[in-house]
Amino acid sequence: MDRRLADLQQQFELERLEVNLFRGQSRDTGSPQVFGGQVLGQALKAASATIDDGRVVHSLHAYFLRRGDFTKPIVYSVDRSRDGGSFSTRRVLAIQNGEQIFICSASFQTPEDGLDYQATMPQVVPPEELKAFAKPPPAVLEKLPDKLRRWLEIERPFEFRPVQQYNPLMPVACEPVRQIWMRSVDKLPDDDALHRCLLAYISDYWLLDTSTMPHGSSFLRGNLIMASIDHAIWFHRPARVDDWLLYSLDSPSSSGARGFARGSLYSRAGVLVASTAQEGLIRLVRPQS
Repeated sequence: MDRRLADLQQQFELERLEVNLFRGQSRDTGSPQVFGGQVLGQALKAASATIDDGRVVHSLHAYFLRRGDFTKPIVYSVDRSRDGGSFSTRRVLAIQNGEQIFICSASFQTPEDGLDYQATMPQVVPPEELKAFAKPPPAVLEKLPDKLRRWLEIERPFEFRPVQQYNPLMPVACEPVRQIWMRSVDKLPDDDALHRCLLAYISDYWLLDTSTMPHGSSFLRGNLIMASIDHAIWFHRPARVDDWLLYSLDSPSSSGARGFARGSLYSRAGVLVASTAQEGLIRLVRPQS
């Protein structure tokens, strides 16, 4: 397995400290804080570890309370809120330095048949005909601030191929709609719970940034303070993150220094596997006079 993906998979092998208490490790993703997708995925992994009757997660709703420190471990405390006839509910607290940095609720269901419908996947260019999102050439990188250069230079365990090509260092105001193909850089085990956790992980990419598109801005420009406030994900159908997924994104609103964005994740075959929504801080940094 590719070393980047093997390292990511290791992050989801949480250490069990007690019956409902787990510890996870973080990685430097080029951001000054822990990547939100990592906390989402690890919290879901901790909650899943307390489900022992074959029920699978169908929704997760989370709030990011404080920045996490990627140099220190995160402790996940799981509350077994309810185990009903068909559904189980778990609440998870992520704790670092004695403080809550994240909280979420997740619901699990015993698989069953029922009414079945889904929206149609947008008609887009297939991933084989698109270029991968690439870091700028060295001559451009060396002129960027250290923080932005580090974020761009980090090697990631996922490949991204935007349908609409754009330059995040020189964004142009446009309609807040985009589609991005993505998949892991190598094959993963046939573990449905792991794929759902990694789906939560990658769902945090590109989402909030979509709400900056009408303003012709981007966090890579260095003129915005951006941070996730909350995040929701609904798992509709099984999916594999080591096969191409289309992330179809839009942002209906930005106001009050907050941006709101929605996403739909489709398999290569056009199956809607998950939906997401997120609101986050997008505070404009005004130049000092």
